[in-house]
Amino acid sequence: MPAVPARVLPTIVISQFAATSLWFAGNAVMPDLQRSAGLPASAVGDITIAVQLGFIAGTLVFAWLAIADRFSPRIIFFLSTLAGAAANAATLTSGGELLPLLAARFATGFFLAGMYPVGMKIATGWYDRDPGLALGWLVGALVVGTALPHLIRGLGGDLPWQGVILSVSAVSIAGGLAMFLLVPDGPHLRAGAKFDPAAFATIFRSADFRASAFGYFGHMWELYAFYAFLPVLLAARVGSDAATVSVWSFAAIATGFLGCIAGGYLSRRIGSARVAYMQLSASGLCCLVSPLAFLAPVQVFLAFLLFWGVVVAGDSPQFSTLNSRFAPPGLVGSALTIANCIGFSITIVSIGLLAWLIEAVGPQYVFLMLVPGPVLGLAALR
Repeated sequence: MPAVPARVLPTIVISQFAATSLWFAGNAVMPDLQRSAGLPASAVGDITIAVQLGFIAGTLVFAWLAIADRFSPRIIFFLSTLAGAAANAATLTSGGELLPLLAARFATGFFLAGMYPVGMKIATGWYDRDPGLALGWLVGALVVGTALPHLIRGLGGDLPWQGVILSVSAVSIAGGLAMFLLVPDGPHLRAGAKFDPAAFATIFRSADFRASAFGYFGHMWELYAFYAFLPVLLAARVGSDAATVSVWSFAAIATGFLGCIAGGYLSRRIGSARVAYMQLSASGLCCLVSPLAFLAPVQVFLAFLLFWGVVVAGDSPQFSTLNSRFAPPGLVGSALTIANCIGFSITIVSIGLLAWLIEAVGPQYVFLMLVPGPVLGLAALR
């Protein structure tokens, strides 16, 4: 078995981090757009839903055409970063109009489907053991990447929102270029089975796959809604200073990296199912006590958000591992595609619900609406 070059894993992780920074670039600059263009408060939910819809569409197209099997995945990754960066930069041409902005975010989400799943395929071409740990590193990189625009916005000082968008696009391209130049196709790279949407009925006949998939669905109900409206919650509690809100939004999301890595190592000792159960339980409890945390002293509230950020993301790689393990043999690719599309479709519902409730009652109590996701997910895992 050939030795893995030392540069491969760090490059994959950094490239994944850089490329997926496109995900929440629109959310990071939304307060600026709302002030300059008069966009409604509900626009935060709208642009997040647009990215999610784009990612779902992209995932289906990439899977249906078997693009990452027919061509070198590192080339697909690089080309997707170029296209995604261009779509992200198209935000500048929207003129503050909501429909062009939504179109740009949809296109960004579409090309993210050529980065996040394809990055995992590149990694499995080199590392075919310890999937829970490997996915922990990759999903951790995704988590920090999605938080990066908030950090750029928070530390950018007088950097205009256009500069934030262009900076994120440049970071994404750099990540794609690094993957293309430094990570050759791995020795374990294999073509996946052809995507078969008719496999829907077959895959859910497996009790183990149903358990892991429905646990994952409960996790997804909470995850992206938390990410999307975290800045709104922070602004309501710590004040509307843009830099403060952005830096703490970055910190609370980025701590998910710790949850992913710690969960990956712990899964080697107690298994992915137990790690996922523990972290989903903790994040569900955070949803439940969020109104009380909002009333706590600011330092306690911020510490609470940091902990929530750790556990809300830390179960993601373990659910991916479980879904891969329990998918029916011969239908693994189709099963994962279907599960991912259902999971991201669920995020659209929870994001839309929270967007409506925040306008109606404010942010303090609305995160209680995320409790059913973890509760149902835990019931499925048991």
